[in-house]
Amino acid sequence: MARIQTTHVGSLVRPDELIAFLRQIDRKDPAYDAATHMDCLARSVQGVVAKQKEIGVDIVSDGEYGKTAWNYYVYERLGGIELRLHPPGEANFASVNENPTDWARFHEFYAEYFAKEQDYESPGGDWACVGEVTYTGGDAINRDTANLKAAMEANGVTEGFLPVVAPASCFPNLIDEHYGSEEAALMGIAEALREEYKAIVDAGLYVQIDDAYIPFMYDVIVPPGTMADYKAWAQPRIDALNHALEGIPEDRVRYHVCWGSWNGPHTGDIALRDVLDLMFQVKAKTFLFENANPRHEHEWRVWEDTELPAGKILAPGVISHATNVVEHPELVAERIERIARLVGPENVIASTDCGFAQGPYMQRVHESIQWAKLDSLAQGAKLASGALAAV
Repeated sequence: MARIQTTHVGSLVRPDELIAFLRQIDRKDPAYDAATHMDCLARSVQGVVAKQKEIGVDIVSDGEYGKTAWNYYVYERLGGIELRLHPPGEANFASVNENPTDWARFHEFYAEYFAKEQDYESPGGDWACVGEVTYTGGDAINRDTANLKAAMEANGVTEGFLPVVAPASCFPNLIDEHYGSEEAALMGIAEALREEYKAIVDAGLYVQIDDAYIPFMYDVIVPPGTMADYKAWAQPRIDALNHALEGIPEDRVRYHVCWGSWNGPHTGDIALRDVLDLMFQVKAKTFLFENANPRHEHEWRVWEDTELPAGKILAPGVISHATNVVEHPELVAERIERIARLVGPENVIASTDCGFAQGPYMQRVHESIQWAKLDSLAQGAKLASGALAAV
């Protein structure tokens, strides 16, 4: 058998030099120099790709260095969307209509936790669709694909991906003032996002669709809603994503879901088993999901009685982004092996649960720990490959 490949979810801790330029943009510093910033960005992508190769990551990303956040970046790349700012001091971590049950149950914890995350990249408001949604980010996505392709070529890396946001996760609280319904607005957004997705694939890269809100919103809707209410919310958003993916080869598409990257209790998370029917509707080949954190690690057993659809690949998280503890390579190998023995090692890629830095000003672990974890990922994949080949 071929060895188990390694990858990750995409976002990596940004270098201080790059962050400094983004700070200048945020405060509208007249000393900001765009050309110097772009040179720094290209060099930073070169460096992060070189480090991934050195560590042993097979399918690399640009670290999301060209984006301002994992999802809100798209506001800068779409026309027809207007931001409605929240009043000063209003919580802005997630634009949802209700608080998740986990946040209510542990409200003292979350008040303290989110107070430390005020630098999160959310602009803090709701988004209104005020006209036809158009894609205006051609220059930005062409820059990002060019930077990653150049870095891969310079470092002898053959496979790379760029993470981008799904229609469901870019504007969670979308207000439609143009299309006549939220579902129609979602389709308009999907058609615009298709241009971004296609540009990535046309550049010879994998496109990874990040869709954290699909699992996350269960905890917002249920209770008082039911599973049926949640599925009724999710289905139009899956349909919109598939609309965005029309004409894009499935074997070039990765689909990532998680239950939210924050290091919280997560007691209200939907079970993996209950979200699989939505996941596997997506026109993608590779599916990335959390499987290393203590709330979801047990769900590897789902594959004991769930048949993996033909032609699909699982990229379970075998490294957690949400703890400073560096997983032992033998534990990583164990996590890989138990799923690979159920679905076939040819159908498994070893990955991380989520990104290490959802935006330039936020990091889940220190950069040194991030690289130690990815090194453990690569070592564990080698151990698992040897054990699976010996069977």
